Amino acid sequence: MLVYLHGFNSSPASHKAQVLKSYLEERGLGAGYACPALPDTPAEAVRAVELAIGRCDPRALLLIGSSLGGYYATWLAEKLGCRAVLINPAITPHVGLAAFLGTQTNLHTGAPYELTRAHLEGWRRLLVERIDPEKYLLLLETGDEVLDWREAATRYEGARMVIRQGGDHSLQCFPEMIPRILAFAA
Repeated sequence: MLVYLHGFNSSPASHKAQVLKSYLEERGLGAGYACPALPDTPAEAVRAVELAIGRCDPRALLLIGSSLGGYYATWLAEKLGCRAVLINPAITPHVGLAAFLGTQTNLHTGAPYELTRAHLEGWRRLLVERIDPEKYLLLLETGDEVLDWREAATRYEGARMVIRQGGDHSLQCFPEMIPRILAFAA
């Protein structure tokens, strides 16, 4: 089972989620794909992922998390013992997103909400102090204008990594990385 976790203010309608879904469906693998809509609050987002996973055997589960979704994927991978592919992952959203406190709007649904200190505290509680780098494949582009790719490379030192020069936070090389993601899932 492949579970894609979208980023901050995003949704299952995001470009990467749709590209991955189409790729899998074209190869008859769509039944093993899920992309839950992640609520804005951290605890509810984790619950949504846990519901999507159900009773899936962690050995048969691969989380694919982009940006904030990568932060959630890390917490869940360590909790469940599964593996995860992280795409330009957020490292400390409880710090980085503090600058965005106030009214937010989901880019895909248009739904507004208030980003509060409670959100920041929720993300702080999900911080994993020690990770097992063997569980991760890290996909980074050095041109990421939102997050510093070097922080992720340092945080996940020892993990399998693909670091591409240039690009941006969307991971422009994502379509060509899908076969590598599936190989990591095998």
